[in-house]
Amino acid sequence: METQTDVLGAPYERRRIPLPPDNEGEVEATLVSLRAAAPTRRAVLYLHGYVDYFFQTHLAEFFTSLGYDFYALDLRKYGRSLLPHQTPNFCTDLAEYYPEIDEAIRIIREEAGHDTVLLNGHSTGGLIAALYAHRVRGRNLVQGLFLNSPFFDFYAPWIKRRGFAPVVRLLGRLAPKSGIGEELGTLYGRTIHADYEGEWTYDLRWKPLNGFKIQAGWVRAISLAQRRVRRGLAIDVPVLLACSTRSYQGKLSEAAFHADTVLNVADMVRYGPRLGPRVTLLQIEGGLHDLTLSAPAVRQTLFDEVRRWLIAQPGLGVDDAPEAAQVQR
Repeated sequence: METQTDVLGAPYERRRIPLPPDNEGEVEATLVSLRAAAPTRRAVLYLHGYVDYFFQTHLAEFFTSLGYDFYALDLRKYGRSLLPHQTPNFCTDLAEYYPEIDEAIRIIREEAGHDTVLLNGHSTGGLIAALYAHRVRGRNLVQGLFLNSPFFDFYAPWIKRRGFAPVVRLLGRLAPKSGIGEELGTLYGRTIHADYEGEWTYDLRWKPLNGFKIQAGWVRAISLAQRRVRRGLAIDVPVLLACSTRSYQGKLSEAAFHADTVLNVADMVRYGPRLGPRVTLLQIEGGLHDLTLSAPAVRQTLFDEVRRWLIAQPGLGVDDAPEAAQVQR
């Protein structure tokens, strides 16, 4: 399949991954790539979160500075892959994303010749990445897992999460596109987008400030996937789970710029050890929900710690990599 220059501009490239149609029609995913300065057999595959897509070029440059080729997958119905006839970000089962991840890893390993693959997932992408790594255990397709604030539970009172869940799961099965009257809110978007109080520029058509309509089928898919994590997985590769030290819900204030305003970090800390036998927990003081979008000093701390973790994992082969570039821009 032919590659094209990505919307991020050269040297970023993108490649369309055609997928079997679903009940809405044509389906595709998009694989974005940035190559390291020298040929390498190491690669990282990044999976974005909900109401999200790949735009974090500084993350890509961090990995290429370590001698990794960088790949990011805009999943079906997200970002570059969203087609006019589709319901944005909608799915009824997180396993729907496995075919594009399978194909992306096939391209990375077979066509590009990489034999070491680090899977990096943020938020919902972290949940998907964890389940995918569990699914392919023993097949030597993935050598490590880096989870950035994975979506292991909804940020809501216990009674709402557990008491309301059976009702939503039933509604999600019977009428999956029914709205549930919930919205993401604008707090997080205002702390990161440059048009408001943040420093980042990204496409608000693909990542709207208030998100997209939340539908029962999607909530059911997430709820069932989270239940699998809570019951325990058997991921057979080293896992780095990184998150903030605190969460915050409320009005826009200084606290919102130094905490996870989307998810409860206590859930990540609680369920992280259930992923497998080799889980490292890393909490970053002052981190936002997407740790890579935190303040410059905070994200530099994150990248320094990720590099140290990679060096400590023999199978990830970073011991001979050059010093990581400073990424405080």
